Amino acid sequence: MDSLTSHSWPGNIRELQNFVECSVILTRDQTLCSPLARLRPVAQGGSEQPITLEDAEREHICRILRQTRGIIMGPKGAATRLGMKRSTLYDRMRKLGIPRSNKPPDPLRLQS
Repeated sequence: MDSLTSHSWPGNIRELQNFVECSVILTRDQTLCSPLARLRPVAQGGSEQPITLEDAEREHICRILRQTRGIIMGPKGAATRLGMKRSTLYDRMRKLGIPRSNKPPDPLRLQS
């Protein structure tokens, strides 16, 4: 009960409703089984800084570029993994300010 009352519920009543519905679905006997691990702890300052859709998109594209080591084209490239044409990916990278050479540094060059 403490976890439920101390959670900030940033999604308001819909988030609470979804949480209760999920709890009911997970319950197997007479005791309500709530997935408390899903509740994010309240930030120390009391206010969470919301992430924008643009920030989330930028982070996702950068993560995929790191995983593909900066390779954009081809069957194992970032564009394919993101499900878009390479020209669309280049356009989004430009719009979000992601450099085309967004790949991890070569470890052999760092040792020189």
